Amino acid sequence: MAKVTYEIVEHDGGFAYKVGDVFSETFVSHDEAHKAAESAAQRQQLSGEDEQILYEEADGTWKEEFASGGDRPDAVVEDELEDDAP
Repeated sequence: MAKVTYEIVEHDGGFAYKVGDVFSETFVSHDEAHKAAESAAQRQQLSGEDEQILYEEADGTWKEEFASGGDRPDAVVEDELEDDAP
């Protein structure tokens, strides 16, 4: 099973969560960013409908494939800033 990690980080004068190299919007407080990451991680694990999907790969090529709505990753939130949060 795939694993998706939402990491809480300081970003753009506030806090955000990121997955890989992609940042969320910036939140004013650490707590807001953490709650948003928890919510996103929960939604990531919800089952959906089976569908054909089209996506662009890092090299710019497009791929089309069948995606099972029940094939959901394990999603977790990592928050190394939690101990430092006010």
